[in-house]
Amino acid sequence: MASLATADICDSNAKHVPTGELRVLQPIFQSYGQRKAFSGPIVTLKVFEDNVLVRELLETKGEGRVLVVDGGGSTRCALVGGNLGQIAQNNGWAGIVVNGCIRDVDEINGCDIGLRALATNPLKSNKKRIGEMHVSVYIAGALIHEGEWLYADNDGILVSKTELSI
Repeated sequence: MASLATADICDSNAKHVPTGELRVLQPIFQSYGQRKAFSGPIVTLKVFEDNVLVRELLETKGEGRVLVVDGGGSTRCALVGGNLGQIAQNNGWAGIVVNGCIRDVDEINGCDIGLRALATNPLKSNKKRIGEMHVSVYIAGALIHEGEWLYADNDGILVSKTELSI
């Protein structure tokens, strides 16, 4: 799926920013993966230093969706690594946004997915299967609900209540 440019989306939908129908995430994420632009319906996940549920979701058919992982902003370990990047690619996920860290950057950069994360950390996460799937999350200054649409490119990340066109 071709992504719309976030700047063009903002220009065409400026009236929706004050209402919250279109939200601009704070520019705190680094870009990884081969897809520099990606978009799709959002699947949400809330975890803290535990990536078992991340794997479980990425092992399902992505169908062009974007996984938004609220990792609590922790930079103490990675929630996504090269293996999960490959799984996401193989299962058709458009992208992943991680409010936390990733690792295996060279492997992830070889994957045909878009990935945004706060930073990198070589330490792997816990494996306790603690977290919540399909819940609203608050990251980068925005409340994000499952089923909304995410648009990401080199200019930033947008979340919209509905799929957009220009």
